[in-house]
Amino acid sequence: MFNASALAVVALAGLVLVACARHHNDPGRESALPQNGHVLLADQRFSPSGWPQALYADVYIPDGDQETWPAVLVVHGGGWERRSREDMARIARQLADRGFVAVNIDHRFAPAFQFPAQLHDVQLALDWMRDQAGQLQIDPDRIAGLGFSSGAHLVALAALVAGTDAELNLDHGPPEQGFFAVVVGGTPSDFGLFSDGRLLRQLMGTTADEAPQAYRDASPIGHVHPAAPPFFLFHGSLDRLVPFEHSEVLYEALIEQGVHAELYRMRLRGHASAFITSGGALREATRFLHEMAGRAGDGE
Repeated sequence: MFNASALAVVALAGLVLVACARHHNDPGRESALPQNGHVLLADQRFSPSGWPQALYADVYIPDGDQETWPAVLVVHGGGWERRSREDMARIARQLADRGFVAVNIDHRFAPAFQFPAQLHDVQLALDWMRDQAGQLQIDPDRIAGLGFSSGAHLVALAALVAGTDAELNLDHGPPEQGFFAVVVGGTPSDFGLFSDGRLLRQLMGTTADEAPQAYRDASPIGHVHPAAPPFFLFHGSLDRLVPFEHSEVLYEALIEQGVHAELYRMRLRGHASAFITSGGALREATRFLHEMAGRAGDGE
């Protein structure tokens, strides 16, 4: 997604911007988050032997006396075509240190594998987390999803089709709600808001003009419904790769359906800088996850 020199420049610029994020739904309170250590189970294969590609996850488990913990399935970005789970290692470590089992996964890339292969990988990982819940100290009823950029698209879509009769959920999705909560950053929520770019063409294997329904079906915005899980969205206000409008329209659609949603607008950030300087957003997102995990634990 970004080259090394661009990351360095953005990181320096981010030092000036750290205090410039604004939360649209400011909770008006400070929250004390747990501070645990963690253990790492690296390179855990979650794909079965017959899957088209071997896929692995790094699993970060909090230190502590609890038998089980709420968990977060973590999905990296990269335009559906590149990057790796290493991009999300920092976030996964932070989640584990704050009381969540973080499962940071691989997924297949376009153009070698076209959509919905990437979504199926996320759905497979969720099923694996539930199947291995005892070994991984996961509470199978409290698994959230977190992603950035194209990873956010996959997490949001998996969350919204879970438990529905949508075709995208039939082969590998769960019959009931998939995530108790969702955290997504820089989310491509509506493919109709993009011009006909290379990344989407190689992901979908066609153009929007040739397959408009397929593009609509692949967009999270088209699957919002009243029973969707709570969402926390964060996005750079100056994002030109995935414009801020993508999070605005998804947030508004969730609110319109009565779904709990929070939108964290990162002022003066672009796409890369919103990821690199995401500390404030992730602190609020972690607060959100703890709050929603508590509600899920209470059966709300």
